[in-house]
Amino acid sequence: MARRGVLGKSDDLTRYALLPLRVFLGVTFIYAGLDKLTDSAFLASTGQGSLGALMQSARDTAAIPALVDLGLKSPVGFGYGLALGELAVGLGTLLGLFARLAAAGGALISFTLWMTVSWPATPYYYGNDLAYLMAWLPLIVAGAPLLSADAMRSRRRGGRTRR
Repeated sequence: MARRGVLGKSDDLTRYALLPLRVFLGVTFIYAGLDKLTDSAFLASTGQGSLGALMQSARDTAAIPALVDLGLKSPVGFGYGLALGELAVGLGTLLGLFARLAAAGGALISFTLWMTVSWPATPYYYGNDLAYLMAWLPLIVAGAPLLSADAMRSRRRGGRTRR
């Protein structure tokens, strides 16, 4: 029998609390990856709207300029890596496939963007990458125990998903 919470709702509903966050982050990162892969201006070393130009403009205000310098060695390669990383993180998160690893990848991407392009935002809460970084943390801790490929794999192995 399910326990009743303070408002009389079943505490079993709390098991689904992270599902909207997982769907939002998964869809958002899939969209971000596809958007970058289909934007020829973004995937260029120079020019208006290019990743190269964005990194050049962010270099002197970044918290960790060495991260920007690393990307500037090959802006096009870095752009493809970022886009494919976002796509992989989004798909893994949405499907719940290696969910903790996907969330860690999302947190790493968000942290890197926060330390580079979002760093000069004042006040700090105007920079959205910090909020994305914080949103990934519960998914790193909890994974995707419900409605996920990870849960299906766990059941097939005869294990139980964590709740």
